[in-house]
Amino acid sequence: MTDARPQKHSLTLRGHRTSVSLETAFWEEFQRLAQVRGQSVNQLAAEIDTTRGVSSGLASAIRLFVLTQVKAGQ
Repeated sequence: MTDARPQKHSLTLRGHRTSVSLETAFWEEFQRLAQVRGQSVNQLAAEIDTTRGVSSGLASAIRLFVLTQVKAGQ
């Protein structure tokens, strides 16, 4: 089993540095999904960031995106 504790990962969103804390399994799947889509993780994170709304954090939005994609069979 992968490490269940979140690890910080650095991202650059539209020229601004930020970090998100994600569990290894979510980060690895997020990277895979970005590759499948022909995007960098920064590009995909920026896309998710623009659609997440103000009520959720970026890490939560990424987790929900990954979960949705996995459930859809991506």
